[in-house]
Amino acid sequence: MLSFLKILRGQRLIENPTRVLVRSWHKEPIKVAWGKPEIGWTKLNFDGSCKCKTGKASIGGVFRNHEAEFLLGYAESIGRTNSTIAEFAALQRGLELVLENGWNNVWLEGDSKTLVDVISQKRTVRCAEVERHVSHINLMLPALDKCIVTHIFREGNRAADKFAQIGHLLKKPQIWHHPPDEVLRILHEDAEDIPVVYDKWKYCSTCYLYIELKHNFIFCSSISTVAPYCNGAL
Repeated sequence: MLSFLKILRGQRLIENPTRVLVRSWHKEPIKVAWGKPEIGWTKLNFDGSCKCKTGKASIGGVFRNHEAEFLLGYAESIGRTNSTIAEFAALQRGLELVLENGWNNVWLEGDSKTLVDVISQKRTVRCAEVERHVSHINLMLPALDKCIVTHIFREGNRAADKFAQIGHLLKKPQIWHHPPDEVLRILHEDAEDIPVVYDKWKYCSTCYLYIELKHNFIFCSSISTVAPYCNGAL
């Protein structure tokens, strides 16, 4: 994974620390590790979660410093919506907490490539609710001295994912100034730079071939097409 300094020195505001890996056509699993920010920076990892059966969604996030020390965590249930809106809501709430706590140099990181592209490339969106979140986010970003936004695979965003999962169980928004027991192991592994294996290839029992996951879609090389699912894939 690219170092923080290489990300910061990029020509654009946004630099994707996994972009080289995404382009790889090798079938070997990829090791993904959470990265510490530089001194003077605060890093926010955020995530949105949606239960497919009920449609209920939640958000969560975690702030850490250059020593991977826990600064603050948040989570809440946001009712019925989809995962895309939940991702934007998670970032919006995280930025609100950034401003409330006076953090000026902030690294924002999430596992939604769509969100990163919308924010970094200022892409237009058709969904009115997503546009509402994007507008709020864009109003807050100029208040920061320095800010970068990056994408990471879900395996490198486990702490935020855990907070989002906790959010499903909450009746009201919650903020933690000390980490809950459920995330202690993940925080320790992130601090120790312990990688987690991400395998973008799944074995298809129908095609008897390996298929590639691309942005939540599955690319099956036997038919050279992209589909939202493959009946033989796990």
